[in-house]
Amino acid sequence: MTRILGISAFYHDSAAALVEDGRIVAAAQEERFSRKKHDYRFPRHAIDYCLSEAGITPAELDHVAFYDKPLLKFERILETYLAYAPRGFASFLKAMPLWLRQKLHLPREMDKGLHRQYKGRYVFLGHHESHAASAFFPSPFEQAAILTMDGVGEWTTASFGVGRKNRVELTKELRFPHSLGLLYSAFTYFTGFRVNSGEYKLMGLAPYGQPKYRDVILEKLLDLKADGSFRMDMRYFNYCAGLTMTNRKFAALFDGPARRSESRITQREMDIAASIQAVTEEIVLRMARHVREVTGMGNLCLAGGVALNCVANGKILREGIFDNLWIQPAAGDAGGALGAAMFVWHQLLDNPRTPDGVNDVQSGSLLGPAYTNADIKTFLDSVGATYEFHENEDDLLEAVADCIADEKVVGHLAGRMEFGPRALGSRSILGDARSPKMQSVMNLKIKFRESFRPFAPSVLRENVSDYFDMKPNEDSPYMLLVAPVKKERCIDEDGQAAGLEGIDRLLKVRRSDVPAITHVDYSARVQTVDPQRHGRYYKIIKRFAEKTGCGVVINTSFNIRGEPIVCTPENAYRCFLATNMDVLVLENYILRKENQPQAKPHEIDEYLAQFDLD
Repeated sequence: MTRILGISAFYHDSAAALVEDGRIVAAAQEERFSRKKHDYRFPRHAIDYCLSEAGITPAELDHVAFYDKPLLKFERILETYLAYAPRGFASFLKAMPLWLRQKLHLPREMDKGLHRQYKGRYVFLGHHESHAASAFFPSPFEQAAILTMDGVGEWTTASFGVGRKNRVELTKELRFPHSLGLLYSAFTYFTGFRVNSGEYKLMGLAPYGQPKYRDVILEKLLDLKADGSFRMDMRYFNYCAGLTMTNRKFAALFDGPARRSESRITQREMDIAASIQAVTEEIVLRMARHVREVTGMGNLCLAGGVALNCVANGKILREGIFDNLWIQPAAGDAGGALGAAMFVWHQLLDNPRTPDGVNDVQSGSLLGPAYTNADIKTFLDSVGATYEFHENEDDLLEAVADCIADEKVVGHLAGRMEFGPRALGSRSILGDARSPKMQSVMNLKIKFRESFRPFAPSVLRENVSDYFDMKPNEDSPYMLLVAPVKKERCIDEDGQAAGLEGIDRLLKVRRSDVPAITHVDYSARVQTVDPQRHGRYYKIIKRFAEKTGCGVVINTSFNIRGEPIVCTPENAYRCFLATNMDVLVLENYILRKENQPQAKPHEIDEYLAQFDLD
């Protein structure tokens, strides 16, 4: 048996993944164990988990692969600082200590992280090679075009090529500083959100605005070509040399300085978000069309942080540029760990792939730790919790479905934890999508976050075309596609919203018969749920559908603003007590808030919900 460990670290969302004879055994982000959101440090806890899941020690690993080439990245950083000297000196001084202490000594850091037991050599892959491998090798396709887009790896910011059988080959690239990921992050910064975590907020804010700055972006900031490649006018950006993403010249184009994170979100920020989202979609669609034309492939695989822009992904699919689309669920840097391990297995060791054309090999991305009922009972008893235990699964399903139908907010931990940024039912907070008040209740009382943030639906796959403009039984198990809500389910689509602006368009309009998951533009970020991948979660929604006639529930990640998704029963219990969540399900245990001796109500001022508190 050949065992390969992949590692990503020191930039954003460190992670580890373990592959045995081509089978993905385990994968997890460091943040889930350290409880530090987007933890970039060396993933010691994630590595220990992966080895434990496989039942091996570091000495039993055959290969260890790292997801990028740090010396090449260091070369890019030095060249950039020299090109902008002396203007980048402050940024240079801030970056250098971490490089000199850890990043330039990766073999030493990996030796420490593997408890000095691994005696083999380390493999260093190109950053976008790792992304490409993570996109193609787990996919269901024997051959496919590959498109990777992110901030920056070593020098590359986007690339494309093809995957055939057990090989990937990237043939074209876009290079730093011209980067779609960094362009989007510049607008994330300018609208007052945190770079590398607020991009989801910017995407969610876009439908409230009008793309009034679209032409300004295309005329002043970019020279965009027909193939989707572009050059940025760096006079407007500060990320090459400074400690900010944009500068005063940038601000002059957008009617004033960047929004402070402690200030209200105004119509200007909504219009800016709509504008950069429109430009991003245009670039991605041009790239996709060019890749289809050059490669002639009918299938497309996506990875890189920009591949988490599910609105753009949905447009690729709906425009029919490719016949089939598969997106790595951990599309950002965390997925690079998995890509590095799979690249070694297939491409370096020349082991074959046997895709079936339908199913991927990522096991629903449920690759993290699981906990037994015995583990959970031990913990609950230790903290004096009051609980119900349902030995019979049918009784449990009935109870949970009843709670959701009664408009209770339910925290759900069951099975293996998800790998990637989305909660897919194993570490999720669930609610009734039919409830007009649930969107506000969950944002303000549970998640403690901005009231404009939309919630995603989990829908039984057999019902997906009943609720959304998608094909019958169309697959979207990883919540990476946005689709319109079916027209016949929408309510007074134009008239009721007349005269309302901004967030009022979301909070004061009942847009469909599943209003809690219908965004202001009548779209939704869809997760399809099927019995093969989702087991217990599928059964809960099925039972809810039998009770209510509705095959859709709200699914949002089990965490509050500023913390990672929960991993352990202890994490879940603490989150349950720290919010106004009504019910907690831990495998076969149900806890009701009113029965907990430690429970107390929690409030958050709606004004504070406008702020970025990450």
